[in-house]
Amino acid sequence: MDFGISFLSNNVMLPIIDLFYGIVPSYGLAIVALTLIIRFALYPLSAGSIRNMRRMRIVNPLMQKRMQEIKERHKDNPQKQQEEMVNVQKEFGNPLGGCLPLLFQMPVLLALFATLRGSPFAGVNYTVNLQILPAEQIERIQPQAFATAPQNIYITDGEHMKVAAILPGGNKLAVGENTKIQYQSEEGKPFSELMTEHPENQLTPEWTVTKGAERVNIDADGNIEALQPGDVTIQGKIPGLAAEKGFLFIQALGRIGATEPDGTIHWDIVAMVLMFGVTLYISQVLSGQNSTSGNPQQETINKITPVLFSGMFLFFPLPAGVLMYMVIGNIFQTLQTYILSREPLPEELQKIVDAQEKDAEGKGQQALPFEPKSSKKKATG
Repeated sequence: MDFGISFLSNNVMLPIIDLFYGIVPSYGLAIVALTLIIRFALYPLSAGSIRNMRRMRIVNPLMQKRMQEIKERHKDNPQKQQEEMVNVQKEFGNPLGGCLPLLFQMPVLLALFATLRGSPFAGVNYTVNLQILPAEQIERIQPQAFATAPQNIYITDGEHMKVAAILPGGNKLAVGENTKIQYQSEEGKPFSELMTEHPENQLTPEWTVTKGAERVNIDADGNIEALQPGDVTIQGKIPGLAAEKGFLFIQALGRIGATEPDGTIHWDIVAMVLMFGVTLYISQVLSGQNSTSGNPQQETINKITPVLFSGMFLFFPLPAGVLMYMVIGNIFQTLQTYILSREPLPEELQKIVDAQEKDAEGKGQQALPFEPKSSKKKATG
């Protein structure tokens, strides 16, 4: 089901990439520009979530105290207890109130993510499912052309078009039959012809049999010979135009994985994974997620979250261009969190902060360490 992600990718993200590549011919800079434009566009929505998180961090201790008092006061009257708790939530706010802006921006961020995982930054995959049948059975089947969903392919800098993989005779073959998988544009122009118009680019399709390799033979040109009855899955791949191009310390924007089968380590990928973890941790600290009011289990979870997310990209690797976008996005989010955490608080929230800090100082503790120190100065001044 398409939630508008393809539309946003094709009609918003790719035109922005083409625009910036036309100004400065660097796909790396195009990723930077695209990420920043989207992040600035989503700034108001993200700000609402960050402000709500800050508010809930401040009021949460008082709200929990009130909730506990209600439970004790009305422990024999569940209905009254529930009513009072609802009133407290209305007074202090809903902890989930900051999630709605995040939901609104998710389609845009997913479209950005999908854009950077496709052409021109990475290879584009096509899946062709075949059914090999005995000769006597295939005679009873009416041939019907088969085509995959078309995908955007950059055939040269700034020029891309929808390309599909097709089988003119259909995807049901008789044993001994030969056919050929072809790529063509939506207008019916063969991909090979498109490539002859741009000889400077060598985008040679690749084929891999991922299921039923013993049932077919396939050569580098996509010619297929059916050998045995059964189901076959073939994955075709058109390389990304910029997949092998580097940017700054990144050797190839389309490279996937920090290591090669021979043990070679790609330190540029390792560096970006580490940068992702560090920026995620700093963002957590600034937002107060590492301040859990003495909850050791939650503190442990918050501390290992950056490690788990970073490690995930080592075991489930992403193209280098996508990692770069995620690091840039994290840096932007960290700066945004820092700026918003320095905003003056509304009067009623400042009173809660002052009261909590005064109580903590009396006990020799530190309250709300994620709040600016200026609030403490104001309280003691």
